[in-house]
Amino acid sequence: MILEVAELEKRFFLHRLAREVVAFRGLSFQLAPGAFLLLAGPNGAGKSSLLRCLYRTYRPTAGRIRYRSLRGWLELAAAPDRLVLALRREELGYVSQFLDPRPRQTALEVVAEPLLWQGVEESVARRRAAEMLEAVGLRPELWAAYPTPVAGGARQKVNLARSLIRPYRLLLLDEPSASLDQEARAALRAWLGRLKQEGTAMIGIFHHPEDVAGLVDATLFLEGPYVAEPSAPGAAG
Repeated sequence: MILEVAELEKRFFLHRLAREVVAFRGLSFQLAPGAFLLLAGPNGAGKSSLLRCLYRTYRPTAGRIRYRSLRGWLELAAAPDRLVLALRREELGYVSQFLDPRPRQTALEVVAEPLLWQGVEESVARRRAAEMLEAVGLRPELWAAYPTPVAGGARQKVNLARSLIRPYRLLLLDEPSASLDQEARAALRAWLGRLKQEGTAMIGIFHHPEDVAGLVDATLFLEGPYVAEPSAPGAAG
């Protein structure tokens, strides 16, 4: 196994209402290398909150997240922030619907950046970035453009290329195909299939089942949220 989650819970305290909203509770599952876990459930059920807890954008309220890193088994729920940041650079990937790049970075520069962080020579990083942008279907004339002002679908392609340009041991996918056209969604599915064969473990939210057809090994259904009884303020992420 690469991931073991036990009795995980996330609550948010709403100060104006003096109520706690429970996004999810009692979640337990395991994930093996190369396995794909699909998260399902209605809007607001806590699917994205679960991914953010696993990526440690949120701290879970209760439960355990044991991750088998290259350093050995780690408890992500309690890991120091410095270690979490190192894991994100080396092993943990997160793909969302949104891209918020720094100003005055071209699409090619945005995509090449994760490779430069790893010490890849700049010309090699830019070549691989161009290959990724071509793979996700971004027109070459947009590679030298700043991605912020372009259409949402094009920004999402840049986001995907940046997120998938380097391998991760665990990849979290939060509706990455939401703004993509049919051709780009097919390219994403093919790329995820390649990552799966290479041993990347994946947990994802996809509203179009055809985007992950043949890739899913198991489905976890979430039913939340619900409002808890009034209590003192708890962890708020």
